[in-house]
Amino acid sequence: MLLYHNSTQELEEVVVVEEVADVNSGNPAQLVVFNDDVNTFEWVIRCFIEVLNHDSEQAEQCSLLIHFKGKAIVKTAPFKVLRPLKDALIERGLSVVIEKDKD
Repeated sequence: MLLYHNSTQELEEVVVVEEVADVNSGNPAQLVVFNDDVNTFEWVIRCFIEVLNHDSEQAEQCSLLIHFKGKAIVKTAPFKVLRPLKDALIERGLSVVIEKDKD
């Protein structure tokens, strides 16, 4: 991820807890996005807002975690909920996988 962020603020890891309705029941899984040297922060943030419905602050924090840690979990839900989100992010050029929840 190319760094176009000039903030000197200290990074704080944010854990987002999402409740999924009974309609989406199933084994929880995690949508994991990996860092790359192609996509800009602005593009990744835009993708998270448009595809994952993150607000701008959450999208920015996730993109910074990905940049500095190499990858980050950006959403947790049943596999069938995550699959179309993964596909949409991949279509936009991001490196994304779905992993089984380790719990």
